[in-house]
Amino acid sequence: MSRIWLLINIWGMLMLLPAGTTAQYKQLGEADFIAIVKTFHPVSRQAAIAVQRADANITLAKAGFDPALYLTSEQKTLDGKNYYTHTNPELKIPAWYGIEVKAGLENNGGQYLSTELTEGKTSYIGLSVPVAKNLLMDKRRAALQQAKLLKNQTEAEQRLVINNLLFEAYNHYWSWVQAYRVYQIISNAVSVNRQRFELVKIGFRQGDRPAIDTVEALAQLQNFEYLLSESNVQLQNAAVQLSEFLWLPDNTYYQLPADVQPTVLPASLPNLPLLMLEDLLYTARLTHPKLQSFSYKLDILEVERKLKFQSLLPTVNVKAYLLNKGYDNMFNGIGKAAFYENNNKFGIDVGLPLRLSEGRGAYRMAKLKIEETNYELSVQQQAIENKIRMYYNELLGLQQQVASYLSVTANYQALLRGEETRFKAGESSLFLLNSRENKVLEAQQKLTALTAKYFKTLQAVQWAAGQLK
Repeated sequence: MSRIWLLINIWGMLMLLPAGTTAQYKQLGEADFIAIVKTFHPVSRQAAIAVQRADANITLAKAGFDPALYLTSEQKTLDGKNYYTHTNPELKIPAWYGIEVKAGLENNGGQYLSTELTEGKTSYIGLSVPVAKNLLMDKRRAALQQAKLLKNQTEAEQRLVINNLLFEAYNHYWSWVQAYRVYQIISNAVSVNRQRFELVKIGFRQGDRPAIDTVEALAQLQNFEYLLSESNVQLQNAAVQLSEFLWLPDNTYYQLPADVQPTVLPASLPNLPLLMLEDLLYTARLTHPKLQSFSYKLDILEVERKLKFQSLLPTVNVKAYLLNKGYDNMFNGIGKAAFYENNNKFGIDVGLPLRLSEGRGAYRMAKLKIEETNYELSVQQQAIENKIRMYYNELLGLQQQVASYLSVTANYQALLRGEETRFKAGESSLFLLNSRENKVLEAQQKLTALTAKYFKTLQAVQWAAGQLK
């Protein structure tokens, strides 16, 4: 609950600050953004509902073991004759291993009472036990076991949904950060070039600069203004795409305001300890939600196989009941030899299909489903491991590329500063200065793209291993 209030406070900060605030900017950090997605996004909420539905299914499966109370009451009177009256309240208690316990009372009477029924008041308690088919597995136990396994599978699928949702959210967040950083870079370049254009015009008026320099400065400024407009459109579109993941607690879509800023893209990569590739692969084999889902599916199919195997066994149900005259002495009679010798009812039901066609076909189908799922599991496991390897290799490559381009950008900036010094001293042309500036701008944008891609790939490694949650 405290986490929910924290997220609501975050939304309050974003929504209540006045537009155009300059003293304190609205900011949406990565951690807060991901927390909002996990808590309020409809896909995340749907995944939670699926788990609740699986839990309700367990309750439904337990109904097969619920005790039940029955009442049978019949009476026939014709031409003033009481043919029969029959009243039989009965309690049935389904138990494990296919056992069913019954206890009941009977009150029978009438001139034409069936010879199977005992006249007067009687009571009984007994049980029915399967000794072949349904002894080790029956539909009730199979339904309950499968419902529990299905809940585990649904929880794994929930983690898979969250894993995929967060992967997509991280990608859009860092695309937004990249677009914002590029906009800042070009905006700064426009500001610098506006100042330079004014200085060049002053120099031209004073006779220090040729007229062509004003054209050169203006062309550079106009080009940067065009790039700024283009980057602004890209930033707005990135914010729109990011807003697809922003929802309020009341399930209302939230459009990110234009004045909200992302986390500042770091100047260098964080010194994060990376897991070894083999550790990632090992963790994925054990905990990847997709592989866990297949594992639970195999367990469900194994329960189904055991249930289908029961169709190959003969039906042999043994029934035994202890009887008693009246309602009062049922349990007093237990333990007395006369009770067992004279007050009981025993029976046996035996049945066996001669060809077992249905049982053999159903059992074979269950085994084939398990075999098919095992093949599919092997394919999925290999695909997951390949994704981990590819993203891991890409991450290592990006580390080196970002480090290299940090140096490249620094060198271009040093060249630009030197060219500016020479230009102010009259030893360089505006054309060379602009060329140096263009190289710096290109390098800064390239470095921004590489850095954003690094953070995307960092999350992609965790996504491939099924660890985003």
